[in-house]
Amino acid sequence: MLLNHTNQTEEDLFSCYSPSVVGYRYFAVVWGCLVTIIGTVGNLMTVLAFISDTRLRTRFNLLIVNLAVADLLYCTILQPISVDSYLHLRWRSGTLWCSTFGFLLFLSNSVSIITLCLLAAGRYLLVAKRAVFDRVFSDRGIVLLLISAWVIGLTSFGPLWPVFVFVPQVCTCSFHRTRGRPYSTILLFFYFFVGLGCVGVFYLLIYRRVRIASQALLRYRLSRRSSRKKPALTHGTDDSGVESGMVNTCSCDMSSQVGQAQNKDEISCDNSSQSNQGVSKSINSSTTNKPHPDVVSSTPTSAPSSSPSAAPGDTSEFKRVTRMCFTVFLCFVFCFMPFIFINIADKQNRAPQVLHMFCANLTWLNSCINPVLYAVMNRQFRQAYHVLLTKAATPFTCWRPR
Repeated sequence: MLLNHTNQTEEDLFSCYSPSVVGYRYFAVVWGCLVTIIGTVGNLMTVLAFISDTRLRTRFNLLIVNLAVADLLYCTILQPISVDSYLHLRWRSGTLWCSTFGFLLFLSNSVSIITLCLLAAGRYLLVAKRAVFDRVFSDRGIVLLLISAWVIGLTSFGPLWPVFVFVPQVCTCSFHRTRGRPYSTILLFFYFFVGLGCVGVFYLLIYRRVRIASQALLRYRLSRRSSRKKPALTHGTDDSGVESGMVNTCSCDMSSQVGQAQNKDEISCDNSSQSNQGVSKSINSSTTNKPHPDVVSSTPTSAPSSSPSAAPGDTSEFKRVTRMCFTVFLCFVFCFMPFIFINIADKQNRAPQVLHMFCANLTWLNSCINPVLYAVMNRQFRQAYHVLLTKAATPFTCWRPR
């Protein structure tokens, strides 16, 4: 009797069955299968693209690969287990694997957040503190940063190993809501609010610098149009009180840098930052730095244009560069914020279970969306993906039935 009672208790502990989610589970299973396939293929292609295409072998793209590896860990190992638990509405992999699953889940998320921070911080340093960037993000420095990201994730969530349990509300394994406090609360606050908040601040600072450079170029254009109408006033002052001759000199350098950003439609945080840096430094008459290879944004490496007028729409280009680098971060926030907020607001578990499950399932999107963003926004990654898919399809396209 005691044995039967014990077995029944264990079965109840690993069950997430509820009449309200019986129908929803089929949506979760289909959604989970799509995330597994797209995430596994996409993130694996990102890693292979970095290895096979020499143009993508840049320091910042190592951070992109690190992000892909963290997502690959989730998609290939953890996501299929989640699909199985939703299909049967119970955890079937045992207590040990439940603890392992919870630990690997938060390890993957923590590495992703740390990598997003490194991307934002590095891009800002490249724009604002070039000397610091060269020291911190050197070849050796980038390797140490990548290793540190995994070490920090391991050491921060390792102490929660005893409290990783099955959570029926989301039909998966996570840490216990109360047994891990206050450490778990502090840890999640640090990662999801402080960490992601810092990423947002870095991109805001970058946007401000891009906006200032954009406004300076706009003033130059206005003064240039005015100088065409009134040649005698070429060396006067514009509305901002800056001598037109000085604006001419500075803005020519600046627009040359902008011209680079329009001859080629690429998306690389590293290169785009260098372009923005070139714009900012050209205002100070300093344009001696060579452009970096690209990473995740929308800038280029072609020769500068010969005249300022060869760079139409440069104001929107500045904004587009920042928006593109910002997209990966925004997607991460979009995927995780509903789940975080519902856990904060519903401490008594009074919200419908299907709502908890939907918010948890939304976080799955984050592990497969990044390769799609790279393909859409980065021409070099898009071309590398195309080459890989073409090679993979060659045996099938070359085969002809007799």
